[in-house]
Amino acid sequence: MTDSESELPLAGVRILDVATFVAAPFASTILSEFGAEVIKVENPKGGDPWRHYGTKTERDGDTLAWMTESRNKTSVTLDLRTSEGAEILKRLVKVSDVMCENFRPGTLERWGLGWDVLSAVNPGLVLLRVSGYGQYGPYKDRPGFARIAQAFGGLTYLAGMPDGPPVTPGSTSLADYTSGLYGALGILLALKSRDATSEGQVIDMALYESIFRFLDELVPAYAKDGTIRQREGMGTKLACPHGHFQTGDDKWVSIACTSDKMFERLSRVMGKPELSEPDMYETTAQRIMSREIVDGLVTKFTRSYSQAEVLQKCNDGEVPCGAINS
Repeated sequence: MTDSESELPLAGVRILDVATFVAAPFASTILSEFGAEVIKVENPKGGDPWRHYGTKTERDGDTLAWMTESRNKTSVTLDLRTSEGAEILKRLVKVSDVMCENFRPGTLERWGLGWDVLSAVNPGLVLLRVSGYGQYGPYKDRPGFARIAQAFGGLTYLAGMPDGPPVTPGSTSLADYTSGLYGALGILLALKSRDATSEGQVIDMALYESIFRFLDELVPAYAKDGTIRQREGMGTKLACPHGHFQTGDDKWVSIACTSDKMFERLSRVMGKPELSEPDMYETTAQRIMSREIVDGLVTKFTRSYSQAEVLQKCNDGEVPCGAINS
């Protein structure tokens, strides 16, 4: 370990990554970036399937996706379905702080590697378990991938135009990455708890949970009065103007006026300060009621300039505006 590596906050923490594909491995990737040592355990017959998913590279056919999420890791191969492989894993568990896995619930138990066994080997072990629907409950045996989690968690329903079908919300792997973030956070909290108790614990992470948590006020709004938000296309029902607008050079910008103050600034940038006066569109409620008119005025402004010019004008006027990049 170099001096710079030893200064990282997670230096000295050892993680066993026995997971495949994205969510749990992404959690260990994040922690590796802050100094944790990660031992990647792969199946001897072909390795992690993630090696072959995505854009191929010249390095033994490994993909860009694999190389991105396997960096900072030392790979070993173990067949955990054999008694020899299971025993070797136990020896690794004994000298590790964390283990990450994302097999179907019950799989580790069938291999003789359940929490009762692992915690007996190392009482201080933190075990991250990622699955489609969690380790318990009526759906625990269902297979799950990120696309399914995004659908089940409610995000896919919101993606698309109001008069169209639900579409992929940007990435089919989004739930994997959000779950990985929550998984990394859970590991850190468990390690902090272990400092006080000397005891490890299990983190039970369902893929859909991270998506469900990211949906702002949808759950309390439904609990309050049964409101079910529908697809809103490029805007949002909570603010206006707050969406995507085409520029004169056929590019796009994103503008977000989440407050009356922001719209006042945009009005000045557009050369129409009167738009933010009380008898016009001063308040969010007024603008939402006249959404088509307000969005039309903003579109007329953005279509009059190139993307670069719109960005410059908005930035000079302290209006939140960004290029929509590929």
